[in-house]
Amino acid sequence: MEQKLTFDWHTHTVYSHGKGTIEDNVKEARRKGLTSVAITDHGPGHIGYGFRRSRIPYMRAEIDAINRRYDDIRVYMSVEANIINSSGELDVKPEEFELYDFVIAGYHFGTLGANPFASLALHGRNLASARRKQYSEGLMRKNTDLVLRALEKNRIRVLTHPGDKGAVFLDEVAEACAEHDVYMEISNRHRQLTVGEIKLASKYGVKFIIGSDAHVPDRVGTCENAAARVADAGLDPARVVNLSVTL
Repeated sequence: MEQKLTFDWHTHTVYSHGKGTIEDNVKEARRKGLTSVAITDHGPGHIGYGFRRSRIPYMRAEIDAINRRYDDIRVYMSVEANIINSSGELDVKPEEFELYDFVIAGYHFGTLGANPFASLALHGRNLASARRKQYSEGLMRKNTDLVLRALEKNRIRVLTHPGDKGAVFLDEVAEACAEHDVYMEISNRHRQLTVGEIKLASKYGVKFIIGSDAHVPDRVGTCENAAARVADAGLDPARVVNLSVTL
């Protein structure tokens, strides 16, 4: 049985903390026969490696030029926006959504938002809980509400690695993704969604997507870890919008 991606909508470049250029990622996507690839560098709210807003026109011009050069693949300009505070706001402003073909988003450390002290406190609690491998119900409630508000307030296309940086009530998140037609990512780089989480989320009408979350070009279009979890969970591959399975 061969499992491969038909497209990859989660890749990083030197514009944030990836190691390759946009064209490097595109060349690897073409080599692997992908129909499309999205450039999803971290949004400007990440203090460690978010791209600068001043770079957006250069990124768009580069992607437009590549799309004119190749007719066998579509390159999308996207962004992995950061959920920056408990209100559900992103570091991509509502008026900036038109700058991108679509927006993917997730909760990450390294963001401060409108209330830096509250953000740092939440990050600290999540880091400590992850180390102990034990989350309180109250912290899970905070993490879940943060994600739910982001889904309600923004036109997000993909929710990236849900629960990876902070445990959530996954049933509520899956139900909200189904309601708002947001793909839930099964990350090839991170452990989320786990086999158990895939089983739980699949009880809802949500659609899944595999993201390589590639930080180096040769990882673009990879899916071996995520596809194995899909199989172990007994999830119908047809529910994963970019997974092709052939015998």
